[in-house]
Amino acid sequence: MKRKICVVTGSRADYGLLRFVMQGIKEDADLVLQVVATGMHMSPTFGLTYREIEADGFNIDAKVETLSSSDTPVGIAESMGKGLSGCAAVFRRLQPDVILVLGDRFEIFAATAAALVAKIPVAHLHGGETTIGAFDEAFRHSITKMSHFHFVAAEEYRQRVIQLGENPDNVFLVGGLGVDGVKSISLLSKDEIESSLGVKFQSKSLLVTFHPVTLEDETSEVQMKELLSALSDLSDTTLIFTMPNADTGGLVLIKMIQEFVSQNANSFAFTSLGQLRYLSCMAQVDAVIGNSSSGLIEAPTFKKGSINIGDRQLGRLQASSIINCQPEKKLIGEAIRRMYSSEFQRSLVKTINPYGEGGASARIVEILRTESLAGIVKKTFHDL
Repeated sequence: MKRKICVVTGSRADYGLLRFVMQGIKEDADLVLQVVATGMHMSPTFGLTYREIEADGFNIDAKVETLSSSDTPVGIAESMGKGLSGCAAVFRRLQPDVILVLGDRFEIFAATAAALVAKIPVAHLHGGETTIGAFDEAFRHSITKMSHFHFVAAEEYRQRVIQLGENPDNVFLVGGLGVDGVKSISLLSKDEIESSLGVKFQSKSLLVTFHPVTLEDETSEVQMKELLSALSDLSDTTLIFTMPNADTGGLVLIKMIQEFVSQNANSFAFTSLGQLRYLSCMAQVDAVIGNSSSGLIEAPTFKKGSINIGDRQLGRLQASSIINCQPEKKLIGEAIRRMYSSEFQRSLVKTINPYGEGGASARIVEILRTESLAGIVKKTFHDL
């Protein structure tokens, strides 16, 4: 009997990483792909990105509405409750053999909890990583403890998952999925991406993504003001913004970006670029700036510089192409000047991505197909 693998995706970001794993499952004669779209995928505010999944040729077996109209702590908790009950009902109907989830967001935590009480094995991707500036840190490690198979991006992360008490036999070092996207997609040329976006790049250009910082001392709004103030000095630079995630305080950041773009003719904002346009844009700009994991995971493969602001990604492995700075206008400006310096630009050719050279998707599909599920849901704590 074919093994049913149910992939739960909650955002444009995790779908971009999951896409080639999903394609591999779909094409495997011994596996059946099930797709559950939830979280930001179902929200008009975030671009109804479930349509991108369908446009890529995947059938969505279930759509679970989760997001409330509020991004307050109460609103996020309500969204988690909706995700938990919605996914529980979907899993009962689909009867999957394995749930496949990625990352650390609250909607993925809810889906994993629903699978746990339904005694469905969970395979977790990109566990063991740390992001000290966001409560995603706690969600990620909690998902690890509720999961049964672990696909990690680096040896350091493998060791951390084992440190959390997971059986080493079920922790697989496969590399970073973001690298697969860069290596597998036929990217748009500069002319094509300019035409698609309706943007003409100036001699300088930056891709900007800044997400809410849920555990830092300064609010996301204060930090965004500092970033936008620094960017306002770059009149000779095309600024491509992608909108932030649906986290606590995210809506005010969206409004701030929209206001900034309306007042700066060199700036453009997009709710969701989709994987093809996002990576194509990354390939053409001078650098990535903000606090998105893509600046650490995908950008080094392009040998592009990244300016990582604040502590949201603190703890992740970093390539030499990353410039870290605190969310202050002066420090951000200094980081931008350093990034454009001849010395730093020459150093980029030597960039080595700590998340590997690709192939993670194929390795994951093979393990999903061949690993035994017998007795897997009854875990024991592995002591070091």
